[in-house]
Amino acid sequence: MSPSSTPSITFTPHTQRLAIRAALAFFAILVVRALFFSSSSPSEEIQSHGVFERVLMNDKYLDVSKYPFLQSRQGRDDRPDMFDQEVSEGLLDFWTRFQKPFITGKDTAHLDTQVMRTVIDDLLQFNGWVASACPTLVRPFGQNSRDDHYEDLAAKDHLYYIAIVIHSADHFLVDQLAIIVQLARRLGTRNIFVSMLDQASTDSTPTLADLCESVMTILGIAFRIRRVPPMTVDPAATYYPLEEAEARNLALEPLHELWHRRSIKFHRVVWLKGFTCPNDVLESLRVSEANNAAMVCGMDWAEHNGFFIFSDRWRTRDIEGNLFRQAKSNSKPEAGPPRDKSGTERFTHHLPFQVYCCESGTHVVDPEQSYYRDIHYRASPLSHNLSTTQEQPNWDPEMPCMDSTQMWFCRDLWTDAARGGLKGGKKGHQKLTGAHKRDLSEHFDGVQRDLGLEAESAIQMQKRDEPKVEERAEGGKEDEDSGTDVDAMAEDAANPAPEPLKPQELPASAFLIPNSAFTPARILVNPRCITTYGGVSHTQLALDLFGGPHGDDPAHDSGNYVLEDWAGPPDSFVCQEMRTTGGRTAPKSQRRVGFLLQNEVGI
Repeated sequence: MSPSSTPSITFTPHTQRLAIRAALAFFAILVVRALFFSSSSPSEEIQSHGVFERVLMNDKYLDVSKYPFLQSRQGRDDRPDMFDQEVSEGLLDFWTRFQKPFITGKDTAHLDTQVMRTVIDDLLQFNGWVASACPTLVRPFGQNSRDDHYEDLAAKDHLYYIAIVIHSADHFLVDQLAIIVQLARRLGTRNIFVSMLDQASTDSTPTLADLCESVMTILGIAFRIRRVPPMTVDPAATYYPLEEAEARNLALEPLHELWHRRSIKFHRVVWLKGFTCPNDVLESLRVSEANNAAMVCGMDWAEHNGFFIFSDRWRTRDIEGNLFRQAKSNSKPEAGPPRDKSGTERFTHHLPFQVYCCESGTHVVDPEQSYYRDIHYRASPLSHNLSTTQEQPNWDPEMPCMDSTQMWFCRDLWTDAARGGLKGGKKGHQKLTGAHKRDLSEHFDGVQRDLGLEAESAIQMQKRDEPKVEERAEGGKEDEDSGTDVDAMAEDAANPAPEPLKPQELPASAFLIPNSAFTPARILVNPRCITTYGGVSHTQLALDLFGGPHGDDPAHDSGNYVLEDWAGPPDSFVCQEMRTTGGRTAPKSQRRVGFLLQNEVGI
C-alpha cells in the first residue's frame, strides 16, 4: 500500500444489521409516539390528538387530571419582588416538613383524602358576597324555587364555555367566581371551561386571578387565565370598539383550539359581566335551548340618583331598530325599556322578547350559530386617530355604521341566518343563482326601478345622515361602577333618536325583498336575568321589577320560554357610532342607517 492512499471504511455484515435495526427502532418509536401521544406543544396550549387517540379515545368531558394542559395560566406577572426568596423558602419548608409527610404517610394519607373532599364540598358551597342572597330575591315562575335544581340542563351533559373579560374590575371578580362555582356544581365540573382575560388591570385583579386559579384547580375545572397588555400605550389612540373586539376574540381562542385540535364542541357560551345570580344564568340557558336562540341577553340595571335605570343602551336595539328607553325599574310597563309593541307586552309579563341586538350584561350565545360559523367580533376599520396630526376625513353619509363590536356581531348573525334561505323555502347556506333572483323579484312587489327615485333617495339619505355629535367628558372612577350606559349617548329632548326611515329613503336596489322574508336570527332578551353593578340594592330592584312574592306562580313550562312568532330585522336602525379614537368616552354621533338583508347577502 502506498503511503498516499487513504484507508477505506468497511462494515461487516453484523455491523450493518445492527445499524438497520437501530434505524428501524428509531422510526418505530416515532410512529408509536405519533399514534398514541399528543403533540409536544407548550403545556399552556391545547394539545392535538394522536392518531389512535383521535379515533379510539374521543373524550366527551374536560378531564384535567388526564390532560393537565386544560388548566393553564398565561401572561402571569412574574417580575421579581423584594421578598420572593423568603416566601419561596418558607413555602418549601412548610411543604417538606408538614404537608408532604402528611400526604404520603401511611397513617395519614387517608386523612388527607378526606380533607380534600371536605375542601371541595366547602368550595362548591361558595356563593360570594352578592350571589349568596340570590335565592331570597323575588322571581316569577318559580325561578328561585329550592326544588328546582335544573336537572333538565344537567341531564343533557352538554359542555359549556364561560368567558370573562376583565379590566380593573376586582369588585366583580369574586362574585363572578361564585357564579362559575355554582354553575359547575349544577352542570358538572368536567362540563365547563372558563376563559378569563385580564386586560392589563391595575387594581387587585391579578391577585384575585391567583385565587380563581387555585379554586378552579382544586375543583378540577378546566380554565385558561390570560393577562394581556393594552393594545395602545396612548389612550388618545385607542379605538374602543376595536379594542373590545380584540379582547373578546382572545377570550374565545381556547374555544377554537379545542375544536380544531381535539374536536371538542361546546353547547353554549356564557359571557359573564357584572353581578348576576347563578339561577338567572341557568334560566337564560333554558330560554336559549327552548328557542334554539342564537343569543339570549339579560337586562342590565344600574343605580342612578337613588333609583335604578336600564343600562347598556349603546349595544341594545328593539326589533324595530330603536334604542331602548333609559327606563326606571319601577316605571309603568308601557314605559319600560323596549319601545316596540310586542316587546313591551312580553316585558310586562316577564317573558323573553325578540330584539334586533342586545348584550345587556351577562348573555348566552349559541356557538353553532355563530363562532363555529366563522363569525368573529370586529369593528370598523375607518376610525380616525386623534393622536395624529391628520385632518378628519369627509365621511361618506352612506358608509356602514361605526358602532360597537356587539352591534357588528348582531348584524353578522342576521346576515348569516339570511344566507340560510327564505322562510318556508329551502335552507342551507347556498349562493342564489341568477334565475332564482329573478323569481324572487317577480314574487315580491316592492321593486324599485325608477332612477329618479334612486337619486331622490340618495339626497334624502344624505340630509338625514348629517350626524349629531355629542362630546363626552373623560370618565372617572364613578364610571367604573355606574354600569355600561356610560357608552351610550344621553337621551333628552334636545337629542332625540332618529325616526325610522321611510321606504323611499332606503338604499335603492334593482329589486326589493323584505327582510321579513328571510330566515330570522333568533336574538332574545330574557327580562328575568338581571345584571347589576356596585351600589345596587338587589332586593329593591327585584321588587320593582317583579312585585311581591310569586309563591302561587306555576313552575317553568314552555309557555314561559318559547317565542312562537319570529320577526325579521328592521329596515333601518339607530346608529350611535364612534368615528374617532379616544377610548370608551370618545365622542359619538347618531343617525339612522338602512339595513336590507338582500344587500347584505349579496342578492
